[in-house]
Amino acid sequence: MRTLFAALALFCLCHPTPVSAADPPELLVPHAVEQFYQQRGDLPGWRDERLYEDLITAIRALAEHGLDPERYHLQALETLRGSPPERERLATDAWLAAAANLERGILDPASYAPGVATSERAADLGGALTRALATGTVRSALVARAPSHREYVALRNELRRLLPLVEEPVVNVAAHFLMKPGLTSPHVATLQQRLVQLELMEEPESPGFFDGATAAAVKAFQRRAGLKVDAYVGSETRRELNRLLSDKRARLQVNLERWRWLPRDLGRRHVRVNVASYTASAFENGERQLTHPVVVGQRYRETPVFSDEITHVILNPWWDTPRSIARKDKLPMFRNDPGAVQRLGFQVLDSNGDRVDPSTIDWNLVSESGFPYRLRQEPGPFNALGRLKIMFPNEHSVYLHDTPDQHLFEQHNRTFSSGCVRVQDVVKLASWVLAESGPWSVEGLEAEIGSGSTRQIDLPKPVPIHVLYFTAIVNDSGTVRYLEDIYGRDIRIWQALMRKAS
Repeated sequence: MRTLFAALALFCLCHPTPVSAADPPELLVPHAVEQFYQQRGDLPGWRDERLYEDLITAIRALAEHGLDPERYHLQALETLRGSPPERERLATDAWLAAAANLERGILDPASYAPGVATSERAADLGGALTRALATGTVRSALVARAPSHREYVALRNELRRLLPLVEEPVVNVAAHFLMKPGLTSPHVATLQQRLVQLELMEEPESPGFFDGATAAAVKAFQRRAGLKVDAYVGSETRRELNRLLSDKRARLQVNLERWRWLPRDLGRRHVRVNVASYTASAFENGERQLTHPVVVGQRYRETPVFSDEITHVILNPWWDTPRSIARKDKLPMFRNDPGAVQRLGFQVLDSNGDRVDPSTIDWNLVSESGFPYRLRQEPGPFNALGRLKIMFPNEHSVYLHDTPDQHLFEQHNRTFSSGCVRVQDVVKLASWVLAESGPWSVEGLEAEIGSGSTRQIDLPKPVPIHVLYFTAIVNDSGTVRYLEDIYGRDIRIWQALMRKAS
């Protein structure tokens, strides 16, 4: 899949569709163009050669945003220099289409991120172009349509840095076994060559020997790539070492498109979950306040992307076990160990909601397809939700919660849940969420949890939450990290972008 991704990226960057002046391309937004000229009494807007050159410069710079300039008639516009009548509507179409795509993206997010909050901007782009032509701000007015989020700007700058670089043949680290300090092998020599190529170490004194200098270089690479920093070169580190430049460019283009889908205002105080980075972060006034490691859905039970509002927090929650989990996970457990029902604090309810004594049930006679019971788990040390859950009612039945399985946070890849998001040190995040709802310090929440009573704390003002999926992210230092596409979602977006560009 990654090879295809890289090949597509190279095609987009290196093979623009030729266009002749005699056969100009079709307009991208013909209705918007006609409306623009109707509103100005068919008065032309592109007679000024300086403004026209500003447009060409702005269209050419769209590559920095991950947009293909050829989509916006770049070759035709360049060919039509000095031909005002022929270029008039094409130039307007280019500006309006580019402005709309910078503002809301090229693709319909409903097909790729259903449920996520989308750009709410519904500006009069025709009016914006009229003002830009009148004030000589064609270029800056177009750039202003793009997101101003810090992350978008950093990804755009990273793409601008990578675009002119020539694809250098990568020294491929092909060893299919764990390489670690102290090892001597021809594969270590290849690893050292790749680290030299990445300017992370000098030429090794002992080629083929995994010495201290090599270990330090591997750690530096792992730190930069957001991997576990241990100097061990396994499958994940090897994959990142072998990542192509074209793959990075393509990943940036996909993630810039994802940012364009989002509202410019995500909320003064809001929570962002990035499924691909296994993190949940709290933001206030655009600044990150907290970041927590999380566990997300397994690859066959993916955590969806969507936006919602946190409305309440529940302490010492009961767990109403979803029917699918009851049938597929708990039923096999109970067949193997009937005592687990009571030992783990489960209650069994019939279709009327009445409790059933689990000792009267032969679980081997209960079929998965016709599972007749409802399961709920009482608060306690074995409760799947742990001691607290943060609620934002949604159609996916996804929420943030604690977990008794704290050891899972030690794993680098944390796809272990059934779709919900398990949060490390969730009490601290809950305290932040509740900060404007009363004096709910971490200590206060811990004391209330310690009482053992189930309690719901409502937020007088909901806090927005965005469950997102970004595979290229920006550290607080401004460094871009490329993450594993754990659910394989990038290639579908990239292929759709390619179809739009062709």
